[in-house]
Amino acid sequence: MKRILFLFTLGLIILVLSGGASFAAEVAQGKCVAYDKAKNEISIEEYDTNFSKAAPYGKPTGTISKFDITKAKIGIAPQPGDILRIAYDADGKTKKAIKVMNVSRQDLRKK
Repeated sequence: MKRILFLFTLGLIILVLSGGASFAAEVAQGKCVAYDKAKNEISIEEYDTNFSKAAPYGKPTGTISKFDITKAKIGIAPQPGDILRIAYDADGKTKKAIKVMNVSRQDLRKK
């Protein structure tokens, strides 16, 4: 009986831990190039992860990425030029945003 309970518990733990990885989203950060609320799209110029005092959000990579924001939760409304952090799921060629955070407008660090 103890062996069955142990195996059941072990199986449940493995199931929970392996299921958590499937809910992970990818993240992109960069400067807002275009925000089209009517088309439910946001385009950003992606930034790298080389942070410094001169480039606190990273440096531009030149890569423009477009995101579908149909079902995304959006914090402070983005405007071109704002720094955005976007959590998204890549579904084939489409990047579906889950959450859009306006980093530059919610930045509480002292400048």
